Amino acid sequence: MSNKGGLEGIVVADVKTSLVNGAEGKLIYAGYSIEDLAENATFEEVIFLLWHTRLPNAEELETLRSEIAKGASLPDDISSMMKTLPKEANPMAVLRTVVSALAHYDSDAENLTDKDVAMEKAKRLTGQMTTAVAAWDRIRKGHDPVAPREDLTLAQNFVYMLNNEEPDAIAAEAINAYLVLLAEHGMNASTFSSRVTTATGSDMHSAVVTAIGTLKGPSHGGANAEAMKMFLEIGEPDNVENWFKNEVKNGDRRVMGIGHRVYKAPDPRAGVLKDKAKALAASSGTSKWFEIAEKLEEVALADDYFKERKLFPNVDYYSAIVLYTLDLDIDTFTPLFAMARIAGWSANIIDQMGGRLIRPKANYVGPMDLDWTPVSER
Repeated sequence: MSNKGGLEGIVVADVKTSLVNGAEGKLIYAGYSIEDLAENATFEEVIFLLWHTRLPNAEELETLRSEIAKGASLPDDISSMMKTLPKEANPMAVLRTVVSALAHYDSDAENLTDKDVAMEKAKRLTGQMTTAVAAWDRIRKGHDPVAPREDLTLAQNFVYMLNNEEPDAIAAEAINAYLVLLAEHGMNASTFSSRVTTATGSDMHSAVVTAIGTLKGPSHGGANAEAMKMFLEIGEPDNVENWFKNEVKNGDRRVMGIGHRVYKAPDPRAGVLKDKAKALAASSGTSKWFEIAEKLEEVALADDYFKERKLFPNVDYYSAIVLYTLDLDIDTFTPLFAMARIAGWSANIIDQMGGRLIRPKANYVGPMDLDWTPVSER
């Protein structure tokens, strides 16, 4: 008996964190539309929502913001270790290493059963991952890392730690919106992998490392970086049509960031990010990359192949423009994705704790009934 592969159509868990309705192009976090959250919520509000399936009141929100900020510092030994890594190291690989190493500095790292303890670990990791991404960006450029401030939100702290100056409000707002939009997305590959690790009775750090390794792939979190490389290759808006004709129609290239495994209607996150990208392009005076993306979207969506298969821009497409316009290095895009998705990962990890081992079957399609041949006769 064969199957489509990739566990397509298989339900692996009941969840309360998010609903992805690909047919209608809807994304819901614990009852709230992604459009409302992206417009109104801080990332901390979304973290609370995913962890508790309700929005916080003002006191709860400030408590969570403060606790994450206070726990966001990296141990000195971790910062020293990061300085010994090759400067050309992949930032996602560095983040993977840092999260793994942080387990050694967590006195509760091996507490595998207490969900309240797990929640405290989730708060620390949420802040520490943000600090680690900013720290590596500075370290590899020859600068000392900047410690997080206890008075800032995660988005503000990230901008502050990158530049070592008061966070720009427009940049912090754009980062906040990005974090909100990427915080959770159903049983995606990295979330599923984190639950598989957790279901073995392993620890939260191991589960998050598993998720980071899964997100690193270009078919998952790495797609936004690949989309930006594509825009840079096109170079100018006037080159879009020829590039599409030569590379996509007459070649074997994909339009990175268009099409999604689940969505057969426009990805609601892409629409929000398109508006953010357009606004940033106008405010920064750098509109070329947005114009390239918008024109390529128009050309692709007018093509019969894309129309027949219901292929639309996904979250990676315009997020690449947003992050690049904020002057972030392309290989930092995926670590930012991880900074956001730790909210959803940790919610799913905590939910999976104590659950049954995830052990699907596989169809064996290899040879049968072979006779053993001594090595001298092979």
